[in-house]
Amino acid sequence: MGGYYVGNVVQLEHVTKKFGKQLAVKDVSLTIEKGSTVAILGPNGAGKTTTISMMLGLLEPTEGVVKVFDKSPKETIVRDRIGAMLQEVSIIDMLKVREVIEMFRSYYTSPLQVEELISITGLKEDVLGKWANKLSGGQKRRVGFALALTGNPDLVFFDEPTAGLDITARRNFWEKVETLKSQGKTIIFTTHYLQEADDFSERIILFNNGEVIADGKTEEIKRNLATRSVSFLTDDKEVMALVQTFHTVIRCFEKDGRFYIVTSDTDAVLAQIFQQGIHAKDVAIEQGRLEEVFEHLTSNDQEVM
Repeated sequence: MGGYYVGNVVQLEHVTKKFGKQLAVKDVSLTIEKGSTVAILGPNGAGKTTTISMMLGLLEPTEGVVKVFDKSPKETIVRDRIGAMLQEVSIIDMLKVREVIEMFRSYYTSPLQVEELISITGLKEDVLGKWANKLSGGQKRRVGFALALTGNPDLVFFDEPTAGLDITARRNFWEKVETLKSQGKTIIFTTHYLQEADDFSERIILFNNGEVIADGKTEEIKRNLATRSVSFLTDDKEVMALVQTFHTVIRCFEKDGRFYIVTSDTDAVLAQIFQQGIHAKDVAIEQGRLEEVFEHLTSNDQEVM
């Protein structure tokens, strides 16, 4: 469905959204290419949910233009190619799960067969026969996943898709998403589990105070913004004072008998350690984590919306 499309699936041009006097999104411009997997991150109130709602056509921008497949996201032809699994999954109570899925299938031009949805999402026959109001939280999210895929969408939104799920269920969900990625679908998701963004996205867009404060490939963001550390064991009692004089060193500390040097250039620090003849044992290098990038970029700002 729609596989012919080439280029930017989503385009925002100088988009601003206000609620009364409150500014939720401020002059955001970005594009998302076909077949990419993008994580939109930010603290609560950063503007990411408002931005996704505008991409879905649920909200109108106060200023600027939002296009999906080069059209307004409100157009029927666009909505026919989009699937969304929002954080709060609401299902009609007085129907059985299979009936809900069949009803959703009737809304789309080229829906997936129920058997395909079962295969992709892992829904069990016993769940399909349940009344919607009898589902557990985990079952509801799985049904929400199936409903998001009912129309065989080219673009899929997941808003905090694994919130409240245990580790096994989260792993199973992302295994299913890998299948969607292999089919060339464009996936946009939000998450509070930063490791998920690190593991499953090719690109991260980081929001804070309604603005995009970082946008790039996951490894680029970590490489450019995250700190790294060199740590080692040593009997040299004067080592702390010495390493603090090294170039590129941000700070030093000792923990459990091990010396840590936090730096933006681990190669330079290692060279200086050997040049100075420091007797270092069990040397280890740790790459900065995405959590550290997130904290670094958002720690000095106040949340707005």
